[in-house]
Amino acid sequence: MDIAALVTWLVTAVGGFYMLGVWISRGGVRQQRDGSTRLPAPVVFGHFLLAAAGLVLWIIYLFADTRALAWIAFALLVPVALLGLVMFLRWLPVHRAAPSGGTTAGPAERSIPMAAVIGHGVFAVVTVVLVLLAALGVGAS
Repeated sequence: MDIAALVTWLVTAVGGFYMLGVWISRGGVRQQRDGSTRLPAPVVFGHFLLAAAGLVLWIIYLFADTRALAWIAFALLVPVALLGLVMFLRWLPVHRAAPSGGTTAGPAERSIPMAAVIGHGVFAVVTVVLVLLAALGVGAS
């Protein structure tokens, strides 16, 4: 269970890095000034930093085998998940309002592909469940 959680967390992180890169490269940080992005930078970077901190703790937990670290990592995932849900709910109307024809003018988050968002979300949910199960000791030998 522990390694499965690590693998799904890493896959989730790769998807998150990709989406963060798209958002930054399309001007998401610069768009904070004029308000054209619906994703506030503190939410985006808070989500990223908390998720990264949790992943580091999870890796330390794998080596130290201290159940308290697993619970701390899980506790960090709760605000990560909430911030992710907030960003998804703010991204959805922007995605739905995207003009046809493949143009990506407008908020930076409009350039983030739906497949990336859905894949990241699915792996994130699986990660949260696996981390919780591992913290509870399910599947431990």
